[in-house]
Amino acid sequence: MTLSTAAAKKTTTDPEYHDVLRGLSEGSVTKHFDPYVDIDWDSPELAVHANDPRWIMPDEDPLGRHPWYKAQPVERQIEMGMWRQAGIAKVGLDFEQLLIRGLMQYLISVPNGDPEFRYVTHEAAEECNHTMMFQEMINRIGHHDVIGMGSVDRKLTMIIWPAVKYFPELFFTMILGGEEPIDHLQKSLLRGGADLHPMVQRVMQIHVAEEARHISFAHEYLRRNVPNMNPITKTVLSVAFPIAMRVMLSMIATPPKEFVEKFDIPAEVMREAYWGSPEAQITKRDVFADVRALVVSTGLMNPVAKLTWRLLGIDGPVSRYRSEPARRAA
Repeated sequence: MTLSTAAAKKTTTDPEYHDVLRGLSEGSVTKHFDPYVDIDWDSPELAVHANDPRWIMPDEDPLGRHPWYKAQPVERQIEMGMWRQAGIAKVGLDFEQLLIRGLMQYLISVPNGDPEFRYVTHEAAEECNHTMMFQEMINRIGHHDVIGMGSVDRKLTMIIWPAVKYFPELFFTMILGGEEPIDHLQKSLLRGGADLHPMVQRVMQIHVAEEARHISFAHEYLRRNVPNMNPITKTVLSVAFPIAMRVMLSMIATPPKEFVEKFDIPAEVMREAYWGSPEAQITKRDVFADVRALVVSTGLMNPVAKLTWRLLGIDGPVSRYRSEPARRAA
């Protein structure tokens, strides 16, 4: 039995943890969505038109607020916005598929009677619905040349398979690295009242609602298991944690080179938008306020880890509660 497995076994006899899992599972039963029931895809309101200004990227998007983008003709802004929304959905689809495979692999080791089995299976089923929802949106936008994760990104994700078996805490860390950025950016758009296309808005609402459970589980899993880890393994995770966050941020939130080449975006514009400008750097830090709070509470913020967070440009204050809106200094 590995050290990580020993820590995982401990949670199977934790009544409080079991209550959390049962609550999350009941939530998946009483408040869940079906993309072909809860979205009226053929509604005239959701129809896609190439001249609809609601496809223009909002200021909450790092590129959308850049002066170069705002200076483009409206038709060009709309075309870029449509491709970008389809591209984000494709990356999300790719990540969800990787996550589903990882969760199924994780379930192999879950013993009979463990409530983790039910909740994780609920989560995998919801992620399957998300992949259908994302693909339907891509199809209706019509930009069939969009890509998800690039070849380099896919190679990096190969670490998921051994992590599930030998280092599950790292696996759930990587889950947060993929879920937290898109969740933060989507909540910012919804809270900011951005004038989004209704189809995009509905997809975001459903995704945010269900991802709240998925993120809660990953936080709870790490909160329960990390304190019991072997000191050496825990130190490794403390440094791997911010690295995983930064790598996954680039994979999830940064447009691929195909988008840059298609729309001939200058290199300096991309550098400023992702993540060179002062405003972009603030956004990059805000994305991880919740996970920084988790890191502190689980004892993973040691001096070496703190330096790693700072060197990667994703250090900053911790959130006072989950999903707290970003605070700004006066």
